Amino acid sequence: MRVLGKQEIEDMAVGAALLGTGGGGDPYIGKLMALQAIEEYGPITLLSVNEVPDDAFVVSTGMLGAPSVMIEKVPNGNEAKEALETLEHFMGKKVFAIYPIEAGGLNSMLPLALAARLGLPVVDVDGMGRAFPEMQMVTFYLDGIQASPFVIADEKGNVTLLKTIDNLWAERIARAATIQKGGAVMFAVYPMTGRNLKESGIHDSLKLEEEIGRTIRLSKEDNCDPIQEILSLTGGFELFRGKVTDINRKTEAGFLRGTAKLEGLATYKGDVMELRFQNEHLLAKTQDRLLCITPDLIAVVDAETAIPITTEGLRYGSRAVVIGIPCHPKWRTAKGIETCGPRYFGYDIDYTPVETLIGKGVALK
Repeated sequence: MRVLGKQEIEDMAVGAALLGTGGGGDPYIGKLMALQAIEEYGPITLLSVNEVPDDAFVVSTGMLGAPSVMIEKVPNGNEAKEALETLEHFMGKKVFAIYPIEAGGLNSMLPLALAARLGLPVVDVDGMGRAFPEMQMVTFYLDGIQASPFVIADEKGNVTLLKTIDNLWAERIARAATIQKGGAVMFAVYPMTGRNLKESGIHDSLKLEEEIGRTIRLSKEDNCDPIQEILSLTGGFELFRGKVTDINRKTEAGFLRGTAKLEGLATYKGDVMELRFQNEHLLAKTQDRLLCITPDLIAVVDAETAIPITTEGLRYGSRAVVIGIPCHPKWRTAKGIETCGPRYFGYDIDYTPVETLIGKGVALK
């Protein structure tokens, strides 16, 4: 158990943006909400997953929808509280602690803001170890844990309670309702016991976010290369350096979908990289070679500062470095690849680990 203050939140927001692989929502909004909540209600208690009693009732909270919508549709702070209280009432249980659904951007910050407001602890665990675009893309789904009862709430006061036959239906129905509610909502989902969380969740994800953010901050003070420091910390690989020359984004079916192209600089001069994303970056390739693919992490950072750039934040002319990070081993199982591997997203490519692609490369047809 430890207490989180303002500096920890600042560092976590940077690390969450990196692990969010371009998605998970802009952490800046969530960071401001968390900092304001600390100002009003005091520090946040962060629990190790092993400090949660086996019979404790825990729930995930966060945002569902297209991250680009959040630029104009900022949460008012009541949506997540309404969602959580509705779930508590339906299940007849009081929540012991909340946890983030993913290690990514806004969705790592929002549970902190709600926890401060309600006086609840946050558990240092998540269901992805990164960010993914759909609600069934969590380790809990791999282990047969139900997403529902599932509550979504918007800023107008509309609250929807879902009880679905499986997690795919939970995603489909919640996504359709989210579109009707303006493209972004707050949720309370994956209610479970402390034992479930220990067995199925990815441990210490908030700690890793904080370490990433602190590493980037201190590397500037110590005159170190922040990108190399990140690669060392995460076991990642530099995939490409270049300038953004084209960006194509659209909000479609409740997701931010698109592509970006980078023209190579320095040792990459003459090459062009293409990124494809659905909220999160899913594929990175040059004209003839695959560089990294889901479920491994693809992150874009500013070439000078190493500050992560989200998919909605990519701009023409930005000079960036693209890095690939191996995903958690749970995603490299047969069910993990079936759930969020390349073929699920419509890419006719077999999954190949990023460390293999770096070592040998895979030629594209």
